Parts: sequence; structure tokens; C-alpha cells
Amino acid sequence: MRTIDKRLNATLAPVLVKRAPTLTLPYDARCKSRFAATLDSGEEVGVVLPRGTVLHDGDMLVADDGGLVRVIAAAESVLLVRAPDRLTLTRAAYHLGNRHTPVEVGVDTLKLEADPVLEDMLKRLGAQVERVQLPFQPEAGAYGGGHRHGHDATFADDYALAQRVYDEHHGHAHPHDHAHGHDCGHDHGHCDGHAHDHSHEHR
Repeated sequence: MRTIDKRLNATLAPVLVKRAPTLTLPYDARCKSRFAATLDSGEEVGVVLPRGTVLHDGDMLVADDGGLVRVIAAAESVLLVRAPDRLTLTRAAYHLGNRHTPVEVGVDTLKLEADPVLEDMLKRLGAQVERVQLPFQPEAGAYGGGHRHGHDATFADDYALAQRVYDEHHGHAHPHDHAHGHDCGHDHGHCDGHAHDHSHEHR
């Protein structure tokens, strides 16, 4: 079985891209760095990429024998969000971000994984929500990449970095003691077990 262990950053000739076998993956699979997969040709391969790699539609990968493989983002069940005005769309984006929901941001649309609770929330905000089958590629985030939620192990690191950047720009020293209790499993909303102790020193 071949192993795919590199992602190319160089631009290839269109003929090489066209000839390369394809690997169609949903977003969750494209966030993994080590997994077994089946090319669209039926060939089974092993994918072993650097930790933290998130694959995008059109990425070119290299196998251990030098062969090329092109990544295709699979169509999957998503919510396509539109709004009658920019304010409503901005409010929708704010509330989704407040729940650490991965979102793909378009010029006048938002796209997120299908979720009935979030769908109801968005409709209550006045947004127009449509369930469709489309490729999904959410924002990587300003301080890190990948598929992260508020209860992921790496979220604390990103939060600390974001807070440090905020302090540098606003001249505030913010000692934060955060105890996050997550008893609700993999939930897109906020769990009841959040305890926040914020002390603020202003220079």
C-alpha cells in the first residue's frame, strides 16, 4: 500500500494536475493528518502528513513512490445562510462564532455543517437557511488552523495568544483564570459548566 506523506506548495503544469488520481474527502477527514483512505480509482492508501495539516480542495499530494494525488473536497450536508441585510448576516456570524462553530464565509453567505439547533437559531435571527450538499471549507481562524471548538485541547493555546495580542494593542493586563467544565459532549452551543473568573488591571 502506498503512503502519501507530502503536500506540494509548488504550482504544477495543468496536464500533471489533470492526470493525477483524485482523493475525495469531507471536511472532517481533511483535518486529519493520519488515516487510511481509498482513492477515487479504488486504490487503498495511507495518509501520513505533518500534524495540524488541513487539506483544501485542489491540494496536490505526493506519495512515497513519487506519484501525485489531487484532493477534492466532497459535497456534504451543510447549511447555506443568507440574510435580507448585512446587519442580520453579521449578527448570524457573531452568534455562530460565539459558539466556536466552524464557518465558511462568503461575500454574502455563511456556510456551516448541518445542525438543527443552529438552523433554528439562525432562522430566529431573521436569516434565510437552506440545507444543501456542497463542499465545505471553513475559516482556519486568526490564531490557528483546523477544526477547533471551545472544548478542544488546543483552544486554550489559541485563546491565550488572542488575549496576549489584545493586551499588546490595548495596554491592559488581564490575568484570567478559566475553568471550563464541559459535561455536554460535542455540542455546538455553550455548556452550562463554564466558570469565568476575570480580574482586570488597567494601566
